[in-house]
Amino acid sequence: MSDDIQKLIKRSSDPKLIEGVFGFAKEAYKDKHRASGENYIFHAVRVASMLDKMDLDPSTIAFALLHDVLDDVPDSARAIEIKEIEKKFGKDISLLVEKISTLSKVRYSLSIAIKDRKAFGREKAENLRKMFLALSGDLRVILVELTSRLDGLNFLRYLPQDQQKLFALETLQIFVPVANRLGLSEIRRNLEDSAFSYLFPTKFKWLKENIKGQHEEREKYLRKFIPRLKKIFAKERVKISDINYRAKSYWSTYRKIVKHDMNFDRIHDLLALRIISTDVENCYRILGVLHKHFKPISEEINDYIAKPKLNGYRSLHTTIFSSSSQILLNQQGLDKKKLIREKGKTWEGKQDKITEVQIRTEEMHREAEYGVCAHWSYKEGVDLMKEGKSFDWVNPVRSRGGLEIIQKKQTSNGVKDIPEFWKTFKINFFTNQVFCFTPKGDVIVLPKNSTPVDFAYAVHSNIGDHCELAKVGGKIMPLNHVLENGDIVEITINKKKNPSKDWLRFVKTSLARSRIRKLTGEDGSALKFPLSIPGFIKRKIVEISEASKKKRAEKEKIEKNKGGQIYLAGQKGMLVHMAKCCNPRPGDKVGAYLTKNRSTVLHRISCDNFKKLSEKFPDKVIEASWK
Repeated sequence: MSDDIQKLIKRSSDPKLIEGVFGFAKEAYKDKHRASGENYIFHAVRVASMLDKMDLDPSTIAFALLHDVLDDVPDSARAIEIKEIEKKFGKDISLLVEKISTLSKVRYSLSIAIKDRKAFGREKAENLRKMFLALSGDLRVILVELTSRLDGLNFLRYLPQDQQKLFALETLQIFVPVANRLGLSEIRRNLEDSAFSYLFPTKFKWLKENIKGQHEEREKYLRKFIPRLKKIFAKERVKISDINYRAKSYWSTYRKIVKHDMNFDRIHDLLALRIISTDVENCYRILGVLHKHFKPISEEINDYIAKPKLNGYRSLHTTIFSSSSQILLNQQGLDKKKLIREKGKTWEGKQDKITEVQIRTEEMHREAEYGVCAHWSYKEGVDLMKEGKSFDWVNPVRSRGGLEIIQKKQTSNGVKDIPEFWKTFKINFFTNQVFCFTPKGDVIVLPKNSTPVDFAYAVHSNIGDHCELAKVGGKIMPLNHVLENGDIVEITINKKKNPSKDWLRFVKTSLARSRIRKLTGEDGSALKFPLSIPGFIKRKIVEISEASKKKRAEKEKIEKNKGGQIYLAGQKGMLVHMAKCCNPRPGDKVGAYLTKNRSTVLHRISCDNFKKLSEKFPDKVIEASWK
């Protein structure tokens, strides 16, 4: 380890910072050991070394050395530790250390899923990724966490089996998709293969055993094919920087082979050729030369330079028949029978070699391996025009060249500065939202500054109506308590409890506001009685009034729906009640349920109540649609 830290100090543009941080970290970690028995400082140095190879700035390397300092520190001592880091190394580093310590909150939902052996839905996984990003708040936090996880997976065998599965599931569901969106291909491949081996050990072992021969055969073939290819490019006077190949990750291979009915012969990119070009124009010339000499599979030609992938990936992809016989076919326009007759070639037992080829510039190659984080904003629904300041780095990356993305800059005082890419880009996609958990691990997404009452109404209107008590993180909190990302919220209800007008002063969601207004009479619907009228008469009048309002509301709904009518089993004009639990709107995918009173209630198909009714009483479910 001493050699590694000396290399970090020697390579750094701010050696005093790295040396000081290492001394602080070594002291902070002195009594901390990982499950393997190894002291935390060894892990921290390995993470910092991996980031140093990516040529990142001293502040990020320093943060990597400190990233586990707050682990297992009591809440009472955390603030003191953060202040100490800020005093010694600055506000920026202390804030990064504080943020990375909150990311473990995401694990709660996954641990519940593993414990209850429940399937993990796509929507829940996506909300967890958003929570992960919201908690991070800074790309450097994500990069250090991904690198830390990559190193940690190498020691996963020391953890209990249930913990192994939890970390592996978290890696595949959250870390891998995030790494992919950031364009960190090398990190993504290593993460998904390690997680695959722990989450599905039998399948991983089977694939590794069955793919070994395929890899060796393909590698042997490509080693012979590359020199031939270089001769063709030399003859065509096309300049290339390099030709190499890369193996497809085991996880990606397994997912692809499942799609192709476990048939290895239909997987053409176990080993893919990568041709590195001098410039973009030359990429297209290389593609033309390949198609001149080798027959392509037209369905597998993709231009990701003209239309990059969502994570910014750029390259030309093609799949070719690369056997020598195929070259002759293309050059001379012969069919197989003619070739056999005139050239004496035999096709007996011989298969055409199919090879996937990726063509890219050096800039594109570095982006693909180490990430640019560009274009993923589209996936998250972020408007680049509105969020222009946050994405100022995107255009310079494209115009100045990818190598500058993760290169350090020399300043006047001799200290290499943080690249603009990492310094200016904060994750502010979800600053107006807060992500909380139910006790069962479901993710509830709410507006910023929401309270337990907003949370209760988001779970179900009945829970909101009778909300009496809220626990946040196991502690009783007032109903106006402001929720934060990762909070676990538990609501206690009392059927005798009704909404209070006071709630309107602090609730944030429109659902909570409208419900409270309605039930407290703040919407003008409440009736006021003289004190002399007996209670039973009051109740009767209220019942009649409510029945009248209900009929009037139904008529209004029918009028509103004339522009978009509801069809039940293909018939229109039938009276339909809107389910209060999910409030279906025109355009929603809907279904109807026939109640015991023979009235029809319209639900959204995604409504949990409707799903339960459909399972229990499938004969009472009616096909419905908006038209």
